[in-house]
Amino acid sequence: MVKNKLWTMGLAAMLSVAMIGCSSNSGNSGNAGNTSSSPASSSEAAGEQEPVTFTYYGFAANKDTLASETVIGKELQKQTGVDFKMEFIVGDGKTKSGVMIASGDYPDVIVPDGEIDKLMDAGAFIPLDDLIEKYGPNIKRVYGPYMDKFKQADGKIYHLPFSANQGYIGDPGISQGAFWMQRSVLKEFGYPKIKTLDEYFDLIKQYQEKYPQIDGKDTVGFVIFAGVSDNFFTLTNPSMHLAGYPNDGGVLVDMNTHDAKTYQASEYEKRWIQKLNEVNAEGLFDPESFTANKDQYLAKLTSGRVLGYFNYGWQVGDATNNLKTAGIDEKRYTPLPIVFDQNTKDQYVDPPAFVNNRGIGISVNAKDPVRIIQYFDNMLTEENQILVQWGIKDQNYSVDANGRFIMNEQQISERNDTEFTRKFGWSYFQYNWPRYGNNSLLADGNSYAVGNQPEVAYAGYTEGDKAILDAYGVKTFAEMFALPDERPWYPAWSINKGQGTPEQIFEQKSSDIAKKYLPKLVLADPAQFDSIWSEYTAEFGKLDSASYESFITKIVKERVAGNW
Repeated sequence: MVKNKLWTMGLAAMLSVAMIGCSSNSGNSGNAGNTSSSPASSSEAAGEQEPVTFTYYGFAANKDTLASETVIGKELQKQTGVDFKMEFIVGDGKTKSGVMIASGDYPDVIVPDGEIDKLMDAGAFIPLDDLIEKYGPNIKRVYGPYMDKFKQADGKIYHLPFSANQGYIGDPGISQGAFWMQRSVLKEFGYPKIKTLDEYFDLIKQYQEKYPQIDGKDTVGFVIFAGVSDNFFTLTNPSMHLAGYPNDGGVLVDMNTHDAKTYQASEYEKRWIQKLNEVNAEGLFDPESFTANKDQYLAKLTSGRVLGYFNYGWQVGDATNNLKTAGIDEKRYTPLPIVFDQNTKDQYVDPPAFVNNRGIGISVNAKDPVRIIQYFDNMLTEENQILVQWGIKDQNYSVDANGRFIMNEQQISERNDTEFTRKFGWSYFQYNWPRYGNNSLLADGNSYAVGNQPEVAYAGYTEGDKAILDAYGVKTFAEMFALPDERPWYPAWSINKGQGTPEQIFEQKSSDIAKKYLPKLVLADPAQFDSIWSEYTAEFGKLDSASYESFITKIVKERVAGNW
């Protein structure tokens, strides 16, 4: 349940929304006087060194490729003489990390995602401090204010996170969590304003009763993507969102006392899971939610048969891209800030945050760490940060008379083309490398992330987007959600527990219990729900949740005090 990529994987979701007032804010730019090493100087240096190809392994799903087979990777190769053979996880991340550790066979560069603690404890990474000091002027410029936040217990740096904001601009899109509803459902009932979970499912039920089949196939009322172990959080996380909390992982943090409490086996979780049990009994829930792989899940979303789902926008980028490309607006989905009760304030939108336990590291087997760190540093020039986000000027974006980055319809369409984004390199370089944080501003006041640029978001609206926004009396989809409250500790899920610690063992055991019981609870005969729930809470009660909560509370309060 403690997982969130957090920043931007669902580009299409960001392109389809915008936020009022997201114009350049010089008071927040933070780096208006920025200077950075020029790519040209790196290119000259590359000519003095032999070309080299390193290995790169990512624990996120993607297609294997040579970096130089993409436009971005080829340009970076020209500048540095460095190429990467990029491979990505197939199957279970825990198994892969275990094989790596047992064999000691590590690629040159690893992006370990949720397996970072395990690989760190195994000594898979080299310390980067001396390399950064000697060869990383741009790394120091970008990560300087954050360095103390991702040093390990020995005081050394072993990875570079993906979230180092340079100034701040709000995310106009819902790339994070939401309850999504097919637009045809909302249109059918005159675009009602629904807020509660009961209202959400009542509308789905009415529509499915009226249209039991779509294009000759059974209508799917509601689906969850919990068939893959690493995505089980899409079943567990909604209970905290429904209660009015953001994604802090497995805990709810009190805004006043800053005490952390686990929500697993709580009344919030019972209320959510029991609702799914009720929905399943009514024939509205898709039982394949617990067996489908990601391709099957995304295919179902794009089929036009699914009326609603809960997920994070970054998880469904391919589906939202494909639906938008198909041009059938009524089969696309609208994000809704659903909560349990009418008087609950939603908190789906993330507050500003720094994630210190995800990143990219150089392994102990790396052939030439100096060349790799120089490559990382070169990526962090502002010119290259524009390249990996925006692309090539006058080809992938333009600059208007006011110096604002803009995109035309064709350029936006290319961003929604999955194959194009792979060939250009955005699907490889946009996230899992050293980078500015997604909410950053460039030195000239433009947004670092394409989806956060108001002009691009507005230009990306379809007539269907405009119609639904008009129906709800808003100018952007983000206006339908409450603004986030300030949470200086956020996100609590980034707190480092360490492999084999009581806290990590608690998380693993509690997750195992949830995976054993929650699907059973959802699919059970409603008459059996309470007895199975009692079994579940009894098993969870054997764990030392109090010690875990005390540990998280201590770190949360330290972060509030400014001590990371």
